[in-house]
This record gives sequence, C-alpha cells and structure tokens, in this order.
Amino acid sequence: MRLVRKDLEKDNAGQVTLIPEEPEDMWHTYNLLQVGDSLRASTIRKVQTESSTGSVGSNRIRTTLTLCVETIDFDSQACQLRVKGTNIQENEYVKMGAYHTIELEPNRQFTLAKKQWDSVVLERIEQACDPAWSADVAAVVMQEGLAHVCLVTPSMTLTRAKVEVNIPRKRKGNCSQHDRALERFYEQVVQAIQRHINFEVVKCVLVASPGFVREQFCDYMFQQAVKTDNKLLLENRSKFLQVHSSSGHKYALKEALCDPAVTSRLSDTKAAGEVKALDDFYKMLQHEPDRAFYGLKHVEKANEAMAIDTLLISDELFRHQDVATRARYVKLVDSVRENMGTVRIFSSLHVSGEQLGQLTGVAAILRFPVAELSDQEDESSSEED
Repeated sequence: MRLVRKDLEKDNAGQVTLIPEEPEDMWHTYNLLQVGDSLRASTIRKVQTESSTGSVGSNRIRTTLTLCVETIDFDSQACQLRVKGTNIQENEYVKMGAYHTIELEPNRQFTLAKKQWDSVVLERIEQACDPAWSADVAAVVMQEGLAHVCLVTPSMTLTRAKVEVNIPRKRKGNCSQHDRALERFYEQVVQAIQRHINFEVVKCVLVASPGFVREQFCDYMFQQAVKTDNKLLLENRSKFLQVHSSSGHKYALKEALCDPAVTSRLSDTKAAGEVKALDDFYKMLQHEPDRAFYGLKHVEKANEAMAIDTLLISDELFRHQDVATRARYVKLVDSVRENMGTVRIFSSLHVSGEQLGQLTGVAAILRFPVAELSDQEDESSSEED
C-alpha cells in the first residue's frame, strides 16, 4: 500500500489518499472502511444516451464518484472489495443520492474520509504501508491423498490449492496401484506449488505432514527436479522446511507454525508472532488460569487493575457496525498501551485469528494473577446454582 496524502485535523477528522499495490492491500482497505465513511474513487458507470434522432444507447463511462458507504463486501479468495453507497457529490453522470457500487482496483488510488480516525485504523495504515510487514510464508499441509497449498501473508491464510487423490491400500504382494496413485498425487502437489508460490516473495515453504509423508514427498519432488532440470525448484531448495503436523487439513497449519524450528526461521514475520502469543496464552490458561483471561468484561476488569501484559484481539471486532462497541475495543487497546502492555491485533483470516475468534476474539496474558475476578465468578456461579 502506498500513502499518497494524509490530511487529519486536530480532532482526528479528515481524509487519507492511498494506492493499493498488492492483493492483500484490499484486506487492509476492508478493515479501514466503515459504514458512514466517505469514499472517493474512480469507477465505471453505465450511462444511457439519446441521439438527435431519438434512439437510446448506453455507454460505459469511467468517472470519479464520492460515495457515503453503506455496505462493504470482501471476497477473501479473489481479494476483491466492493463498496456500495449513495453519491454525495455533484457528478454529470450520476445524480445526487443515486446508488452505485465501486469495485476498488489495485494501482488505482482512492480517498477515504472519516469523522474520526482512531488509533487502530491509523496503525493499520502504517503497517500496510511498511514493506517490512510483507515477509511472506507458504505452506503445504499434507497427508496421503490430501494436500492444501497455502499462502501465509501477514494478514491472512489463503488456501491457493486443494489436491485430493484416492490412494488404494497396499495389498500383500502387490503395491503397484498404491505407488502409482501416490506418485500421481505427489506430481499434482508439485504442480500446485509451482503454479501458486512466488519464490521471489516467499521466504520459506513449510512442508507439514504426519508420519513420513513430507520426507517422501520432498525426496520425490527434488528427484524429479533433477531429472527435468527444474531450476525454479532446485534454486529454491533451501527455502523448504519440513515440520510435523497431525493431518493434511488447513487447521493443522497452526501446529506447523508453532514448531520451534519454524518460529526461529520466521521470527521477523507477523504470523509467527501471533501464533506464539496465542500459544503462550493457552499455556498460561493451563498452568496459571488466574493469569489468562478471555471475554471482553473479564479482560476490561484485568485492564482496570493494570494487569495486562499482552492483549490478543481480533481485527473482526473493529469492524463492528455499532460505533459505541467499536469505540470500547479501541479504548481497551489504547489503555493497554498506555499501561505499557503489548497489543497484538490478530487477522480473522489467519488460522490463529480463527482460533482467537472461538475465544470471543479478545484475550489477555496478565503480569500478575487477578484472583478477585475469579472469586467473583465463583460466587456468582454458586448463587445461580
């Protein structure tokens, strides 16, 4: 994302002009937009024209519109963003108050105006415009007959390909069918890797599986690469890292990202930091439950006691339609930072973000136990009984 211009008043009202450059920038834009914002961007409008003879025709004309945002639709797989709203600025082709849908496009600038730019939104713009945040990881999570080829970007886990091949069981004295099917499966996974992974951007490709599937697959892939003189795979051999996972399903990717060998290799990526924070939270919940809270009310109570060391919060909560609810989450983030706590904003499109979503989307690791809250819970629950 490129920041072209930023005009903010003292009361944090104002506008910013941005140019999305990567597909992932559409995800950042989706998180910046809120209902009631004003969006100015180039768009195509179908306009009816009447000739001097009275015949009516229609032309598609590119024009610049300013909409008051009403609905926001994001397609995570295609990374496309459509914004619907009413026209609020004079335009020769579109009447005031008329509805229109703008599809934001890569490399076309847009201007977003808000009555109030809060700290979370401003931080997202900083991150989106910082190239250091785009250190990317790819992953192949597999088991015999099933593989998912994923891209783990700083903000989301995208499944780029799913490979499924029926592998017959080995039969006594006849393994040829099993071996042929396995080879066909490996070949399809290799093709998916070459088609969907950009080795110029990707730092590391995790190959995760239960048992020996990953070793057998990597042996097959690089033997074939030598045979066919596949320079792409041979030159990037050092980027492949084999790790254990319990299955070939997408959710098993979290285990692979938790592997110490992986975290040291990916220490400078946001994804690894989020996974580690969530892992630390679960460990704390297991061993010292008085120092691990989740749920907004409990976390707010812990924050009042200035006890929060690390706040884990899902970006989904900042897209809440109710302004007061959204402001409550922003206030929590600002307060934790003021008290010298660390804030990690998880992407709801990441595997780790999905897990945090199951814990209400907000959790905290505390500096010291806050026993009173646990006691209050016990008392209230015993009263209910």
